[in-house]
Amino acid sequence: MGAGGVRRRDFINIAALSAAGVGGVAVIYPMISQMAPSADVLAESTTEVDVSAIEPGQAIKAVFRKQPLFVRRLTPAEMEAANAVPLSSLRDPQSLADRTKPGHTDLLVTMGVCTHLGCVPLGAAEGENKGEFGGYFCPCHGSQFDTAARIRKGPAPTNLEVPDYSFTSDTTIVVGEA
Repeated sequence: MGAGGVRRRDFINIAALSAAGVGGVAVIYPMISQMAPSADVLAESTTEVDVSAIEPGQAIKAVFRKQPLFVRRLTPAEMEAANAVPLSSLRDPQSLADRTKPGHTDLLVTMGVCTHLGCVPLGAAEGENKGEFGGYFCPCHGSQFDTAARIRKGPAPTNLEVPDYSFTSDTTIVVGEA
């Protein structure tokens, strides 16, 4: 062969490595793809909630990823009470504006799971105990949350979690990554 040509041995090495690469991908691809979430899991990754029927002072319970979700429409008095609390007095300092979306500060969306041991707090349904601060009360160990679902008293270390959500219209929210 000439100086610039490919030798037969080089060609066999390239062909063997290429075949090994294709074989490796054929073996590894099924193992990687089986780790992807199934269709039923993907369906539960977001929850759409119609908030048009929620009156000021009312809350509804929905389900997001098999956990309770609280959606509460705050009254002007509840928003005023939440904004009047000095952030320096809170264990987990967050303002109401930090916990709501701009233009929709009257709508508070939180997970309905106490951050202490995972109990479901009361206060979302009509007539339930809302605690001293008018928000939510966890009957398991006595954690009390204010109208902005911020921890005010009891063993819970942090505020009720605000999940990722967005408004698709003025009356509909989508919770979870879209």
